Amino acid sequence: MTSVNDSPGNRAWLGTWEVFWRFLLLGCTSFGGPAAHLGYFRTTFVVRLKWLSDDHYAHLLALSQFLPGPGSSQVGFSIGQHRAGLPGGIAAFIGFTLPSFIIMTAVAMTSLTATAAWVPGVMTGLKWLAVVVVLDAVTGMFSRFCADKATQAIALLTLATLVLWPGVGGQLLVLVLAALWGSRRRADTPGLVPDGTQGRVHWRWLVLFLLLAVLGVPGLLGGIWPGFYQAGALVFGGGHVVLPLLQATVGDAISQDAFLLGYATAQALPGPLFTLAAYLGALLQPEAPLLGAVMATLAIFLPGFLLLLAVRDYWQSLLARPRVNCAVSGINAAVVGLLMAALYQPVFLQGVQLPWHLAPVVIGVLLLRSQRVPLVLLVLGFALSGALLSNVTLAA
Repeated sequence: MTSVNDSPGNRAWLGTWEVFWRFLLLGCTSFGGPAAHLGYFRTTFVVRLKWLSDDHYAHLLALSQFLPGPGSSQVGFSIGQHRAGLPGGIAAFIGFTLPSFIIMTAVAMTSLTATAAWVPGVMTGLKWLAVVVVLDAVTGMFSRFCADKATQAIALLTLATLVLWPGVGGQLLVLVLAALWGSRRRADTPGLVPDGTQGRVHWRWLVLFLLLAVLGVPGLLGGIWPGFYQAGALVFGGGHVVLPLLQATVGDAISQDAFLLGYATAQALPGPLFTLAAYLGALLQPEAPLLGAVMATLAIFLPGFLLLLAVRDYWQSLLARPRVNCAVSGINAAVVGLLMAALYQPVFLQGVQLPWHLAPVVIGVLLLRSQRVPLVLLVLGFALSGALLSNVTLAA
């Protein structure tokens, strides 16, 4: 006899709840950015909990690299969906995103009225930290994705193109050209071996993706939705690369100082960097900051999730095609160029405005690369240093 607690509906609810609290815990503790998130996911869900195999996990990683959107969050969404269906995917997203969403929204709402004398100094220190973190990301991604002269050339040409032609149009062009170049490149190895199933494209999700891109969400902060949805639909490479897209989205509506404060704060928090959208959405709607934060967050995450739902089952057959893997290599190289451009403008130009500003940046790079100082301590150290050094400079 089946008890009420063993009913299918109750088991499904318990599975969704388990997904939520597992990802909520990771959302509170997973410092270090997207690469670290993927390490946490593998340790937790492949090695310890055995929710999926190493091969399955590798296939999800490859798909997240191929699709636009927040890579680590897409992998987390897929793990939750694998465990408890679509409700599990949604629970994984909410759990992993909620802690940083709450903090980023609170920072935005506080900064709307913050007038304390120490605030400019803290902002200066966090801008130094942004230079440190993005520089570290550039060097790490360059060594990983630009291993030969061809991919190095793609990265450098992307950098040159975006310095001369900044904005979403230039970014989209270089990503498309890099993918086309990669797809025509001879593959040295065959594609990944599929699991034997021939999946299909789920067109309803793809149609919804296109409808939201064209029509938006009328009546619900329609001014916010298009820009953030476009950023989520166009960004390849995840976290750091969303910086120039969001900068182009907000334009002159938010000051450079406020933008970089939000970026540095998002870097310091656990969970996805895409919650920078919550901060920006709250600033763009000061009369309804919480609603602005929710709408901006949904808009930037949703396109990547809809594309994932549309093509995930078909991905297995695509992996058998060498040209797909080669196209991904071109996209990855262009992503490095995007990050280089973001490092130059606005991060470096806004963060290092005086010659002596290089000193804390160099010290921060050494501390971060040593891997002996937790990122949260670097955040506190840079915020305190910025406040103290700024006061000393003003006093002098």
